[in-house]
Amino acid sequence: MLMYFPLCAATIFGQNQKLEPLSPEKKSMWKREMSCLLAVCDYMVEFFPSLQTLPNGTSVEVMASRPRSDIHINLPALQKLDTMLQEILDSFKETEFWYAEQGKLVSATRAGSFRLITQRPDEKWWLPVPCIPRGGLSEKARKDLKHTRDCANQIHKAAMSINSSLLAEMKIPDSYIAALPKSGRAGLGDAMYRFMNTSDKFSPDQLMDYLHISSEHEALELADRVEASMYTWRRKACVAHSKSSWDMVKQLISETERTDKNYVLAERAESLLFCLKQRYPELSQTSLDACKIQYNKDVGQAILESYSRVLESLAFSIVAWIEDVLHEDRNMRCKERSVVEDMQNRMSKLDI
Repeated sequence: MLMYFPLCAATIFGQNQKLEPLSPEKKSMWKREMSCLLAVCDYMVEFFPSLQTLPNGTSVEVMASRPRSDIHINLPALQKLDTMLQEILDSFKETEFWYAEQGKLVSATRAGSFRLITQRPDEKWWLPVPCIPRGGLSEKARKDLKHTRDCANQIHKAAMSINSSLLAEMKIPDSYIAALPKSGRAGLGDAMYRFMNTSDKFSPDQLMDYLHISSEHEALELADRVEASMYTWRRKACVAHSKSSWDMVKQLISETERTDKNYVLAERAESLLFCLKQRYPELSQTSLDACKIQYNKDVGQAILESYSRVLESLAFSIVAWIEDVLHEDRNMRCKERSVVEDMQNRMSKLDI
């Protein structure tokens, strides 16, 4: 059932590759599927002691139920983000730009001269190409697009934040613990270990500059190694790794453990991992995150994590599509300025 969550999103949003409203059929299907998938959350409750007054006036303590706290907090927030994303797509009913498939002869305006749409020079070669009228978008359309992009970007950050908090609360699988390197040094390498171990005042930003990471692939590989070393050092510092949240663990660490070398290295690895994710906010899931999702047995956490991941992906796509349109708008305005400047140069030469 939980694997059906991203599958449903891929079926409904997967064919959407441009800024346009969802069809009524897809809207209805998404609403129906979400209602079915999320209905199980209504039965996920937690019990708490409560006083109940009997007809004779006697007060007795009974166990009452209430919605589970993580679902009660996160599910309404995710549903609100879902609605906002659909409203953003609905706002693109009438636009000054349009789309064309690559390799087709299309109008340079909606009714005017024609130009050939060539293949994209970037990695998005399969996406339709946004077309901008001569002279570029109007100032109002450009301003609205930027505002919508900022809104979608905030939704993306919110969904990503919820997803990160949910993953942090998931239990670390035993298989991941068993696969940890025997030492943090072996996981990171001698050069990085020396930098983290010998510096009196450790600076994760300085270490990041020293590493010269050239791609997100390298950043993800480094994140996996740093995270594995961090848990290895925490384990050696006698911190219970079976807890769901390291914040709870930190409260139990004694003052003597705080001065332990392994604890210090683990703290530095944590700060490096945080810095890495700050510099690469679109970083894919680490090996630990993927392992948690694979072995998680809590249905409520799985639903919330899948839902937030789907919304995070959709929000990111909308931001990217808007950036494509704004990029084409900048290119069109640059071309128009070049044409005007060329004509002015020619006119000045004729006057001479």
